[in-house]
Amino acid sequence: MAPSLSPGPAALRRAPQLLLLLLAAECALDLPDQCTPNPCDRKGTQACQDLMGNFFCLCKAGWGGRLCDKDVNECSQENGGCLQICHNKPGSFHCSCHSGFELSSDGRTCQDIDECADSEACGEARCKNLPGSYSCLCDEGFAYSSQEKACRDVDECLQGRCEQVCVNSPGSYTCHCDGRGGLKLSQDMDTCEDILPCVPFSVAKSVKSLYLGRMFSGTPVIRLRFKRLQPTRLVAEFDFRTFDPEGILLFAGGHQDSTWIVLALRAGRLELQLRYNGVGRVTSSGPVINHGMWQTISVEELARNLVIKVNRDAVMKIAVAGDLFQPERGLYHLNLTVGGIPFHEKDLVQPINPRLDGCMRSWNWLNGEDTTIQETVKVNTRMQCFSVTERGSFYPGSGFAFYSLDYMRTPLDVGTESTWEVEVVAHIRPAADTGVLFALWAPDLRAVPLSVALVDYHSTKKLKKQLVVLAVEHTALALMEIKVCDGQEHVVTVSLRDGEATLEVDGTRGQSEVSAAQLQERLAVLERHLRSPVLTFAGGLPDVPVTSAPVTAFYRGCMTLEVNRRLLDLDEAAYKHSDITAHSCPPVEPAAA
Repeated sequence: MAPSLSPGPAALRRAPQLLLLLLAAECALDLPDQCTPNPCDRKGTQACQDLMGNFFCLCKAGWGGRLCDKDVNECSQENGGCLQICHNKPGSFHCSCHSGFELSSDGRTCQDIDECADSEACGEARCKNLPGSYSCLCDEGFAYSSQEKACRDVDECLQGRCEQVCVNSPGSYTCHCDGRGGLKLSQDMDTCEDILPCVPFSVAKSVKSLYLGRMFSGTPVIRLRFKRLQPTRLVAEFDFRTFDPEGILLFAGGHQDSTWIVLALRAGRLELQLRYNGVGRVTSSGPVINHGMWQTISVEELARNLVIKVNRDAVMKIAVAGDLFQPERGLYHLNLTVGGIPFHEKDLVQPINPRLDGCMRSWNWLNGEDTTIQETVKVNTRMQCFSVTERGSFYPGSGFAFYSLDYMRTPLDVGTESTWEVEVVAHIRPAADTGVLFALWAPDLRAVPLSVALVDYHSTKKLKKQLVVLAVEHTALALMEIKVCDGQEHVVTVSLRDGEATLEVDGTRGQSEVSAAQLQERLAVLERHLRSPVLTFAGGLPDVPVTSAPVTAFYRGCMTLEVNRRLLDLDEAAYKHSDITAHSCPPVEPAAA
């Protein structure tokens, strides 16, 4: 039997599935293109793929999502690879830098911009480049003005830096204290402190002594008037000590036109001036006695003689015609003055400087009938002498002396200009580290053209140091270190003339504080002052502003001054403070064992 061609049961079962597939394939061939129209976002899509009833959007870089319509934030992952700032934008990103930096060629890293390469970045100030920035720098005491692109002075005085007086200067400031009031700058250079002695002097006084130099006017320190019923003769004896070569010890007699005697010193020897019956005489004899040692001096009026003795030895015996006690209204009168005369010195037989820096003790006037003198001296320390003295002048730190000196010199050649010169040699033994030694004052301008002083700080370096300062007005020309508080004598030498100014301490030259041009300018200022009247001050200054000179405080200690090769005698000053001793100075106290 031949095989049957009819389908079997299995084939009959698959027939419907095949039919469906054939039908589906036929339908697929009939589907439209799914990318037409394009369903993908045009901006973010690179291409659309038709998937036979579906589609696929191929996105450009920086885009995502089924339709490529979602921006990818590249900055969210490791800052997009940027070193500093990452900026995201639709479909992309870019890197940038902070101010002061610029983007490198790789588009991701940053490099610093050197603003100082621009010469105008800071104008007059110094430019300092910083990472991403720059700074304009000024010297200390100045501040940068961004508007003016320049350094402007800071006025520290507006900040209340100083306790008393503040003086602003370009880039700095200085504080000043009331030197005449006994103050100086303290360690911080802003506040003030008392000027205290650093060397103790033996300033103890003897209550049994009488100081003859208290009255600078030359008027007597003691006036006595004796009245007797019977004719009486003068007897006077006292111990005496001095270094002063000239001055009056005592006057005895009547009024100026009557009979009198004056016992004085001239060139260190006793001198007796007499006026009897209108006839005047002067005689001098005996040893030099201004050596600072005690000696006993006596004056005795005999019948027709006057006898002067030194240490019981007669050094003068003068015949006289008359008596010192003069009759008046039934009594015999005698005026006796000590340390001066009751009339002007020009009316003496021979004029003499009456001021005498000397000391008396153990006095006996007419057999001790003057007990009131001792009581007066006991209660007045200014009438007492230092117990121990040495040669020199003592400045107590409370006053000054001044002279009227001329520093201009006219050459002998007619028609040539006047020249000037100031030479000062000061022998000092200071008791304190601050004070004026020598100064010139122009009263018309109330200026201090020149000063030499002790100071315990360097004003420009703001440094505490013991110095001698030479200044014209308020400008220091030179400084030199000095061991002020060692109790020893030091020699300060100053020389100024046209084109030159030097300062030396104990033979060592000081350091200049000004340039050559500044020195010439300051010396020209000094010369202009010297062509007008100036006063020469020793030991201090008058009441001037504290800014007139580097130092205004009074000097304390021993000192002798030589000006233009002339030794200044304080007895010849135009004025001297009563507490300054002209020819005697207390010694330094010995150091404790």
